[in-house]
Amino acid sequence: MKKFDLASADARPLKGQFAKRLSILEAAADVFCREGFSGASIDEIAVAAGVSRQTIYNHYREKETLFMAVIQDIMDRVNGVLFSILATFPENADNLEEDLAEFAVRLNKNCNCNQDAKFIQKLISTEGNRYPHLFQFWREQGPGKTDRALAALFARLAHIAPLDIDDFDLAARQFIALIKADLQMGGLFGETPSEAELEISARRAVKTFLRAYGRPSTVSAA
Repeated sequence: MKKFDLASADARPLKGQFAKRLSILEAAADVFCREGFSGASIDEIAVAAGVSRQTIYNHYREKETLFMAVIQDIMDRVNGVLFSILATFPENADNLEEDLAEFAVRLNKNCNCNQDAKFIQKLISTEGNRYPHLFQFWREQGPGKTDRALAALFARLAHIAPLDIDDFDLAARQFIALIKADLQMGGLFGETPSEAELEISARRAVKTFLRAYGRPSTVSAA
């Protein structure tokens, strides 16, 4: 007689619940992105997810709770990718301008210009002023966490590189602002920059950054 596997039996309903929750989150993200927070309805999300309206309420109680769960899910993915990119930050000053430019390309391509980033940007542009409390978590776990981590990396780099930085938090915010500057307009319209545009934007940004914070030898004449 085949032995009954209690662990597997217990896992089946859990797996089903996880799949249902994932389906709800994916459908909600799509509807929120298309309709905004105020325009999205639980009924529409339920149809897109293939579940009942009551199932969504059983999981999330109300639309605001569901919205926050979507933001949490997105930030978990974003931060997972982000910290893998931050791990590639330059560790020496041998070729600082080139290495920072390559890092900027990776950061923009994988964190600032992907679908999750576009989703957040669109929601903030349409709903940020009306529902600022909905984005408090994003501010803390998104830009806030990125800036703190990058500031620590610049502080470490400044010990070995010809950099003159008094305020590492400010420098980190300015670095992020510079590498995104040429790409923001296209991002508002959902455009994805080409490899060439990412490269050009990164090199311009790093050159400007090093003119502000680098000693003369760190900036190329080109």
